[in-house]
Amino acid sequence: MSTEIQNAAKSHAGRWEPYVDNGGTSLAIAGPDFCIIASDTRQSEGYSINTRYDSKVHQITDKVLFATSGYSADGKKLAENIKIQAEKYLDKNDKIIQAPSIAQMTSIIMYQKRFFPYYVFPILAGLDGEGKGCVFSYDPVGNMERVGFQVYGSASALIQPFLDNQVGLKHQENVDKNRTLSKQEAFDLAIDSFTSATERDIYTGDYLEIYTVDSTGIHKEVRTLKFD
Repeated sequence: MSTEIQNAAKSHAGRWEPYVDNGGTSLAIAGPDFCIIASDTRQSEGYSINTRYDSKVHQITDKVLFATSGYSADGKKLAENIKIQAEKYLDKNDKIIQAPSIAQMTSIIMYQKRFFPYYVFPILAGLDGEGKGCVFSYDPVGNMERVGFQVYGSASALIQPFLDNQVGLKHQENVDKNRTLSKQEAFDLAIDSFTSATERDIYTGDYLEIYTVDSTGIHKEVRTLKFD
């Protein structure tokens, strides 16, 4: 190996990296009057598990949750900033900010950091002002889209095609394209998605937090996933 290559390898090995991918997966499914948000709790770095219970879902209001994947520290900081702005809105206007407004605010917060962006792929989900389920997906610089379902994280390549088929009804014949999932069906699909993904993805596992948002509030359940 030449001296130049050796020096370049040493320089790269000692270089400070501002971002870390801590693995894990988050998904959300919107229904006509509910929303399901689910995320595993494993936080890892390379082949090491930092902790088996690091929640990736953050409550913003009594109807809106914020799920993250990517760099755990950035995800927590971004969620904290969004919650602070939501509280400021409540103090100033004496009313709770609605999901579409939080979604737009989140996009602005992320875009303002575009030159050193949060290394996080977030999903904002819950109920909108009309009581309908809503899911907003983002890229790291704040580009936003309202979708019916979304999954981000280390197992997204495994779960997204499954949701495309089962929720989006893609690649199916003789199905009613106007059919909507019931709350229980969406809940079960979220569990099946993670159960299958943990068989293939080592960065997703340990515990599954599942949140159901409906007219009665936010309900949380915790299920066990694979520990290896």
